[in-house]
Amino acid sequence: MCAYILDFPEIDKTMVSRVGGKGANLGELCRIAGVQVPPGFCVTTAAYNTATGNHATLHALLDQLSLLQADDRKNISDVCAQIRATIESIPVPEDIATAVSQQLLLLGENKAYAVRSSATAEDLPTASFAGQQDTYLNITGTAAILQHIRQCWASLYTDRAATYRLQQGVEHHKVSLSVVVQQMIFPEVSGIMFTADPVTSNRKVLSVDASFGLGEALVSGLVNADNFKVRDGQVIDRKISNKHLTIVAAENGGTHTQPIGPAQQDQPSLTDQQVVALSHLGRKIEAHFGSPQDIEWCLAGDTFYIVQSRPITTLYPVPEAPDQENHVYASVAHNQMMTDAMKPLGLSFFLMVTKAQMYPAGGRLFVDISRFLATPSGQKTILNTLGKSDPLTRDALTTIMERDFIQPLPEETKEQPAGSHLPTNEGKPPVENDPAIPAELIRNSQASIELLKQNIQTKSGLALMDFIPEDIQQSRKVLFEPRSLQIIVAAVDALSWLNDNIEKWLGEKGVAGTLSQSVPNNVTSEMGLELLDVADVIRPYPEVVAFLQQTTNDHFLEELPALKGGTAAQEAIAAYLRKYGMRCVGEIDITKTRWSEKPLSLVPLILSNIRNFEPGAGTRKFEQGKQEALQKEKELLQRLKALPDGEQLAAETQQKISMMRNFLGYREYPKYALVSCYLIYKQALLKEAEQLVQANVIQEKEDIYYLTFQELREVIGSRQLDNGMIHQRKEEFKRFEKLTPPRMMTSEGEIINGRYKRDHLPTGAIVGMPVSAGIIEGRARVILNMADANLEEGDILVTAYTDPSWTPLFVSIKGLVTEVGGLMTHGAVIAREYGLPAVVAMEHATQLIKDGQRIRVNGTDGYVEIL
Repeated sequence: MCAYILDFPEIDKTMVSRVGGKGANLGELCRIAGVQVPPGFCVTTAAYNTATGNHATLHALLDQLSLLQADDRKNISDVCAQIRATIESIPVPEDIATAVSQQLLLLGENKAYAVRSSATAEDLPTASFAGQQDTYLNITGTAAILQHIRQCWASLYTDRAATYRLQQGVEHHKVSLSVVVQQMIFPEVSGIMFTADPVTSNRKVLSVDASFGLGEALVSGLVNADNFKVRDGQVIDRKISNKHLTIVAAENGGTHTQPIGPAQQDQPSLTDQQVVALSHLGRKIEAHFGSPQDIEWCLAGDTFYIVQSRPITTLYPVPEAPDQENHVYASVAHNQMMTDAMKPLGLSFFLMVTKAQMYPAGGRLFVDISRFLATPSGQKTILNTLGKSDPLTRDALTTIMERDFIQPLPEETKEQPAGSHLPTNEGKPPVENDPAIPAELIRNSQASIELLKQNIQTKSGLALMDFIPEDIQQSRKVLFEPRSLQIIVAAVDALSWLNDNIEKWLGEKGVAGTLSQSVPNNVTSEMGLELLDVADVIRPYPEVVAFLQQTTNDHFLEELPALKGGTAAQEAIAAYLRKYGMRCVGEIDITKTRWSEKPLSLVPLILSNIRNFEPGAGTRKFEQGKQEALQKEKELLQRLKALPDGEQLAAETQQKISMMRNFLGYREYPKYALVSCYLIYKQALLKEAEQLVQANVIQEKEDIYYLTFQELREVIGSRQLDNGMIHQRKEEFKRFEKLTPPRMMTSEGEIINGRYKRDHLPTGAIVGMPVSAGIIEGRARVILNMADANLEEGDILVTAYTDPSWTPLFVSIKGLVTEVGGLMTHGAVIAREYGLPAVVAMEHATQLIKDGQRIRVNGTDGYVEIL
């Protein structure tokens, strides 16, 4: 076996570091019975490293490239051009050239070859670098092949390849390149086969794109391909395109385009029989690799040749079904307004807290709603719960119901109260409209949290790991006692009743938004206003403000007392952290860094408040909202009394307003209490992690985040851990972070997308769900990371989702647009309380709306116009 040359049959999947992803996959393909792979060999990474390893100029340029940002296109292009020129000027070392020449003699020196790049960071399970390096077709002669090997080496530094590595966090110095030299096939037809539908993600539907001639015409977008869909060995759909051009081999090497005759242009490139035969090969290859594949193929004569196969890295993982039946999964992430991937400890903790039957996939949780879809009563329940909070989910539910995808349950089970575990007041005594109830519930919860703080101090090791699940159950009993859920449901019902009936009686939409401003007991909206009070303490001290503007020290609080006014500032921030320090972005994941762990994250928000507001703004905002709500109530009651039966309508409306205002604020409290416990549990677990680091069981404290709670318990007990598993899970988490979770998917992997169905909207309007009434115009600030927020008063916040940690930003904005959300999710509740027009569940909002654009948000009818 030569260090520089490996024949395909000598290669397997373990050799990525020697032959790159493409080369390793070709070696594996050769091992699959019945799969024809054109013969060839790989020029290994050892050859590339030998040729370039000691080149000082090259390495200096690589250092320069590593310092650039992925969006610095001009400098990337300039440096890459220098790197390519440098590599192409390096002669192929004599021993490498000899090895290539000898291998060509064995295969046929005068035959034509494809010369392809195969990078060590290419076609991996975690990232597809397809098309990032170059391919050269129909190359003949040893000299020409050696020349194109050098060009392949240089193509490791095309602008697109270097930029992609910068985006993916792959170090340039650590990437090597192998070159695949493969005998050319001159096919009648070629194309690409996906063993999972690339449009719907359905794993049971295989998709074939095909066109006449070489596949480069299709890959480069030169022609429209024929497309065939195959399921269970049957062609279930076909789209035959009009094909005008094909790419064929040129006599003197290389390729050229040529027109397709009129008689052939609209003919299918494959028969159904050929498509089915190809699909069988696809399923065989998929089974060998163990995941859905993106396969390049060609047809010459009666033989299908496979020239490449790589994993499809963009598919969202499917939750593991408990059986072979059809299942439908709804996203918990969308309901919780936190669509980021969660680490294993975060997932397992959330499951312990919720005690719900959920299935992890892609670092998120999904709930199986199949049993609801199996009965008419269950369908009604799910439409009125999940569907009511999110129109896109409702439309997706309707789509799946129309298909009969889920088998109906036997007739005798249809009277079972499907979904009875969901919170509802139906059939229960009316909730007493007593404003003292929320205050009592909050007191009980606070007492429970104080008791937890005391009790956990005495626990460590396995005793701690046994204590936490027990305490979670006790906390749940306090936090979710019957009255807690009853008053939340009563508030939500009252809000919906007001919106529905006032629109029906008076023709006014979304009145609950104004009526719910500045309600009592809303710990989240209070959090935003109290940060304005912190700004009031700091504003009079220019020395403190200047210090905060330049500090990057995570321990900045310790430095404040040395400044004039610093002690007051320190006390104000510390008091705020004592009350709200358990919060952070994505707070339902216990592994996320809390504000109290990184107080520096609050500094930009405090500075924004100092810059944008006058003293006393927090009190004024609350009082203004309260007065607007009272004025709106008075106005509505007067208008209702003028209607037939107006006195009765007004009395009923007043009762609903009272119930909503008494109870709606409490809806934000259970989550606040939950994350308060989270911080206490987390601090105790990190103490255990310190012990594990000292015992050399783990390398750093944060490694415990990549273990489930039960796994962590076992590690604490045994003091043993496979650190390779931690590394693997870290890599897996990086992949999950890049995925976008679907609202709904089936056990076949199909993503069911809902659509808005509305007429009479302005041309070009972007549609979402109206959750807080009003129409406002302003500058769009597209912010994906709260730490990057630089808002001015009057801006409109456009983001993927908001959770309670975003609330301090709400005091500065005058409108809200999010990609995720519903009528009662956090952003909607706080937007209404602050009187901000808001539209949520607007798919791709952060891509369709550009930062800095002037937009109009219609929170009454649920759309945005770009002005």
